[in-house]
Amino acid sequence: MDFLTSPAFWVALGQIIMIDILLGGDNAVVIALACRKLPPAQRTKGIIWGTAGAIVLRVILIFFAMTLLALPWLKFIGALLLVWIGIKLIAPDEDGHGDVATSDKLLAAIKTIIVADLVMSVDNVIAIAGAAQNAGEHQMLLVVLGLLISIPIIVWGSQLVIKLMARFPFIITAGGMLLGWIAGGMLVSDPVLANPDKWQWMLKLPQNDIVKYGASVAGALLVLVIGKMVAARQVKTAEAH
Repeated sequence: MDFLTSPAFWVALGQIIMIDILLGGDNAVVIALACRKLPPAQRTKGIIWGTAGAIVLRVILIFFAMTLLALPWLKFIGALLLVWIGIKLIAPDEDGHGDVATSDKLLAAIKTIIVADLVMSVDNVIAIAGAAQNAGEHQMLLVVLGLLISIPIIVWGSQLVIKLMARFPFIITAGGMLLGWIAGGMLVSDPVLANPDKWQWMLKLPQNDIVKYGASVAGALLVLVIGKMVAARQVKTAEAH
């Protein structure tokens, strides 16, 4: 237990908690969006179980962070998944919605939270792993403690966002665009596009702020445009019936 008296341990733990809090803003939006249509009695369950599942998967992902992030196409595929989730949040499929049992809706919300959090974590686990790297054999303990301390912040944040969305519906669109923003930045940093020494048959992108923020803006606009188009088509289809 000597590590508890080490300043390096507490500094690393503080860094991990700060990283988790910063990520919690994005995750709270995803959790809130996924749970917004659940009955009030089911929302807390969706938030708790979705967050718990996401936390477990994130710990596993951090454990394999260095290997996973070095694999080609992982961020590329993750970015496409985020775009798809963002579009579905802006233009949810209402077909047969009234026939879906409450338990199915709860499980669907939990699944959305876990998948979105897992995808969004790809760009951030390396920061957490870096903060813990000087802790030696206590790396995973740091990661788990940081995540556990952050859970109440993420859960409280998602409940606040749900209340805000009921009053300001445009937050739903902003949440979808946020996922597109994250997807754009994730895609251009995939090793296939970023590493000039490997996969030379692929287009290489300079890794600077202009490329990153440009891709993020493009991702947000892509989700907005496609989401609005799909939503408009759904309205026309509903009116035709």
